[in-house]
Amino acid sequence: MKDKKEPIKRSKKPWPTKDAMEQVYDQNLWGENDTLFYSGIGSHHPDIIEPYITRISSFLSSFEEPPRVCDLGCGDFNVGKDLVKYTSTYIAADIVESLIVYNSQKFDLENVEFRCLDIATDPLPSGDIVILRQVFQHLSNAEIKSILKKLNDFKYLILTEHIPQENFESNLDIISGQGTRLKKKSGIDLTTAPFNFQFIEKQTVLSLPAKDHMGIIETSIFRLK
Repeated sequence: MKDKKEPIKRSKKPWPTKDAMEQVYDQNLWGENDTLFYSGIGSHHPDIIEPYITRISSFLSSFEEPPRVCDLGCGDFNVGKDLVKYTSTYIAADIVESLIVYNSQKFDLENVEFRCLDIATDPLPSGDIVILRQVFQHLSNAEIKSILKKLNDFKYLILTEHIPQENFESNLDIISGQGTRLKKKSGIDLTTAPFNFQFIEKQTVLSLPAKDHMGIIETSIFRLK
């Protein structure tokens, strides 16, 4: 009798990030079925966004000249729209083209530029401050590394991440998409391997309990130069 052959195990081929994020909005995976282009509770719950808007508005207002801000992964722009007035130019970028078209039609603001970009592969706009709000938590380590290499020309990075409440193993890799590292009891820490992000100063300015999910939503400001 011939030995039975072991079934060949095929690794799951990840979707391109653009396709995965388009599916999020096409199927309302972060929101309710009757909501168009909804970026999730983290972009809408008052207990999460109001302290963030207050703290970041204060930071943006502290500059003698209004800064040029690049919001990378702007989502449905429910948060960004309240920061625009503190900037000279606000560039809001996202990988989903239909979302950017929708935002540009919905928000009629003079100093806002909406751009469709894959921030891992496309050149980034120039600016003084870059905002990455709950973006890295959805990306693979390779994509995060690619983005970090492009931040050298910014003066500040405002980073927000959903991380576990307790001590955790940082930066476990994932396939880019709607999910995060929380399922692996992990979260992003740019100061450790494999990123070892270089900066002059870091200040954690907000740490808020996540709604309907475990963990906290933490915002830090990195001074880069």
